[in-house]
Amino acid sequence: MTTLTTAAEVQPPTHPNQFALLRQRRFAPFFWTQFSGAANDNLFKFAFTVLVTYQLQVSWMPPALAGLVIGALFILPFLLFSATSGQLTDKYDKTTVIRFVKNLEIAIMLLAGWGFWSVNVPVLLACVFLMGVHSTLFGPVKFAYLPQHLSERELTGGNGMVEMGTFVAILLGNVAGGLIVAIPDVGRHDVAIACVALALIGRTVAQWIPSAPATDPGLKINWNPVTETWANLKLAHRHVVVFRSLLGISWMWFFGAVFLAQFPSFAKDVLQGDEQVASLLLVVFSIGIGTGSLLCEVLSKRHVEIGLVPLGAIGMSVFAVDLYFAARGLPPSAILGLREFVALPAHWRVMADLALLSLFAGLYSVPMYALIQLRSQPSHRARIIAANNILNALFMIVSSLIVGALLSAHFTIPQVFLITGLLNAVVAFYIFMLVPEYLMRFVAFLLTRVIYRFKVRGDEHIPTTGAALLVCNHVSFIDAVLLMAASPRPIRFIMDHNIFKMPVIGWFFKLCKAIPIAPQRENAATYEQAFAQARAVLADGELLCIFPEGGITRDGQLGEFKGGVMKLIESHPVPVVPLALQNLWGSYFSRAGGAAMSKPFRRGLFSRVGLVAGSAVPPASVTPAALRERVGQLLAS
Repeated sequence: MTTLTTAAEVQPPTHPNQFALLRQRRFAPFFWTQFSGAANDNLFKFAFTVLVTYQLQVSWMPPALAGLVIGALFILPFLLFSATSGQLTDKYDKTTVIRFVKNLEIAIMLLAGWGFWSVNVPVLLACVFLMGVHSTLFGPVKFAYLPQHLSERELTGGNGMVEMGTFVAILLGNVAGGLIVAIPDVGRHDVAIACVALALIGRTVAQWIPSAPATDPGLKINWNPVTETWANLKLAHRHVVVFRSLLGISWMWFFGAVFLAQFPSFAKDVLQGDEQVASLLLVVFSIGIGTGSLLCEVLSKRHVEIGLVPLGAIGMSVFAVDLYFAARGLPPSAILGLREFVALPAHWRVMADLALLSLFAGLYSVPMYALIQLRSQPSHRARIIAANNILNALFMIVSSLIVGALLSAHFTIPQVFLITGLLNAVVAFYIFMLVPEYLMRFVAFLLTRVIYRFKVRGDEHIPTTGAALLVCNHVSFIDAVLLMAASPRPIRFIMDHNIFKMPVIGWFFKLCKAIPIAPQRENAATYEQAFAQARAVLADGELLCIFPEGGITRDGQLGEFKGGVMKLIESHPVPVVPLALQNLWGSYFSRAGGAAMSKPFRRGLFSRVGLVAGSAVPPASVTPAALRERVGQLLAS
């Protein structure tokens, strides 16, 4: 029997930050393998593009179409073979798949090297397609490998490092490809050598990647790409949050493709800059993406924090719209070199907009990737990621078609950026309404970083998989929001039905799918319905939180725990995790000194509050009195 290792089961050594992963064998060889592959892809493609654009005269492929043809050939395999790639990754050891892909890369680059040496354009076009196949095979492995070797607390940082590394590799590959191929007489020969050397380096490093066992070794491969693609999309659609996240990531690629594809024309026709200015825009964009990706771990406090996604979407729209205004009023001039371009203050606003736009795109994408990895069923994870790659390719194709239509209709490039920014706001709002968890976590993220200084201790006791019952003292109207911020998973709450009648807060908790409960003597039907819904939550393997005091404290003291916990444990004997909220009494949302939410800034901003989680209590040992005692101990700790 094969033993699967999931992110929840990984117990890695503690380390200070995501950069420390580069010193560990479970991450470093994988990181440098994917880095070398991304660099090689882009060195080869850009060198080939420059070759047929500036150095060769190919009658059947005009220079204006070279970039489009090469890009289309590279992306086509993602549509054709992603479904098959996902199956192979689930069926076989991921490290075995990685080494096979790197062997394939060496063979392709040897063929490409001969193509460069003999200036054989058809062979080089075939190699573009084959490198697309290489990237298609590597795509599911790239994201399915991480959850088998990183814990939940490391997934955001690990994904941030991979995302940063990918964009740095793209940047370095493009720069190196352009510089090397431009060397007089020997440039194409040197490109051939560089491509083969990078492929050999990647294969050598891949030998050190530790094993990542198959998650579904009994899977029977369906070689029909059409039926399997459809099956993958249906598989992803079963989990609403995961599927909406796939759409969200694909939208990010739509959004990014608009800007990346227009950089050369934007630099030349709008900014009046030369080729070096176009390269500078790519550098700024890549640095922004990398910085945003790395910031995710810091801002998320080393959890999978999808509250960053709405923040990222807001920033993407704001700076895309500002880029339109920054570029609209630039005076005409002669073509500027790099030095003349950066000397003009108006251009710094353009670069700042690009940097911040891409930084927020990093904040947007990394938590979504981590969420998909964490929430996808391990046995199907690679196929879910393959479905993501298919959707990404489709969205980028649609992006090209829409931008082409807008430009043909005589829209300017800044206007295209404006439309994209406004459309991003509409799409993001639609996604967040479809999946309220993003919006809820965003509110929790703001609350715990803007209004309070929130410190969590013992959060490793909050389970990342399986059903569990959380019990907590009830101090204020925003207790549930603070608990959301502390948990890596969604929590369903049982809450007093009167809370749902309050403006704003009531709407928010309805959005959270909190379960209203009333005293049995007051409304027996609501009481029984609440417990029926709560049992369904536990039966589905989710987290359920109950405030056993039955109401928000009026004196700041821990009240008596009622018997609702026992009623749930009797039918669903799950672990019970005690929690204690500290230092919330006296805050704006508590009832200290009278009605809650009646005295703004009662304690000012950034007041310290905390949450302490204790070890789970086995269901057989649970009693209301024992739980109350345990929560009291946590409060005093």
